[in-house]
Amino acid sequence: MRKNRRVRESIVAIMKDNKEEVSMVKALDLLPIEKIVKEGDIVAITPNWVKAKPPYTGTVVGPNTLQTLIQYIKKKNPQKIYIAVGSGGDPTPKVLSNIGYDKIIEQENVAFLDLNYGPYVEMELEHGTIKTTKINQLIDEIDVLISFTQLKQHEEATMSAGIKNIALGWPPAEIHGFPKKKLGIHDDLHGFITAIAKKIPVDLTIVSADKSMIGTGPSDGKAIDTQGLIIVGTDPVATDTIGARLLGFLPQGVHYLYQLYRQGIGIAEPEKMDIRGTSLEEAERIFSKAAFNQEIILDKNKIKNLHGNQ
Repeated sequence: MRKNRRVRESIVAIMKDNKEEVSMVKALDLLPIEKIVKEGDIVAITPNWVKAKPPYTGTVVGPNTLQTLIQYIKKKNPQKIYIAVGSGGDPTPKVLSNIGYDKIIEQENVAFLDLNYGPYVEMELEHGTIKTTKINQLIDEIDVLISFTQLKQHEEATMSAGIKNIALGWPPAEIHGFPKKKLGIHDDLHGFITAIAKKIPVDLTIVSADKSMIGTGPSDGKAIDTQGLIIVGTDPVATDTIGARLLGFLPQGVHYLYQLYRQGIGIAEPEKMDIRGTSLEEAERIFSKAAFNQEIILDKNKIKNLHGNQ
């Protein structure tokens, strides 16, 4: 099992173009992508497919952008690409067919794997309730893991972005139940997300705010159309920290994010990140105007430190 992500530096790229897929490519080009995906790698892309609701609702990732991501990774000559997903709200095959992801997988000739089923390996966790969990054995075969998701407020996890997408997408529903509440994940959800994030390094995190969700998530909130706004990064804690700021949260406002920072898994101080592309202040301005019809900018004129001191 991989121990560390490919690039240890905390590099985050923010981009705003007219189309989500164009923004994503431009943002990815700002990262040291050649160090993340190498020739001959086995790559797993885990997109957010939580429920069979249309992409315009902000519930799942855009099919066109997923296809563009597959094509982008293909150019790096990997040995194999998996679309590896374990939906929690609906059976994965229902999401696959209802949204049209199956056609993309067929067109691009990549592998599909439903993470809700085995064969499994056993993963030990530092968690008060769930000491171990079964995980699809693909986790031991891949060289690169990519998390691709929409930015959302979440009724239990505070926010859903790259880290939570993996932490709830990989544990199998065959074991944990639909919607993965059978064995206690949600008794200490933030602790569980932290425990999984410490065991499964994410090499590339893609958080789209093109169709994001506020109010309550992960599937019943208000969809926000912030055309083409996207965040990508080499450090999932750093990338999700930037996403959290668009929603109005400093790191301590998202318990699992702050715990991962304190335990050294990633960086949560924007001033210590290498932020490229669109400025953080501009991204906050664009998102807040779309979401709240007014500018609500945490980092106006100056980036706030970890606890919001100015």
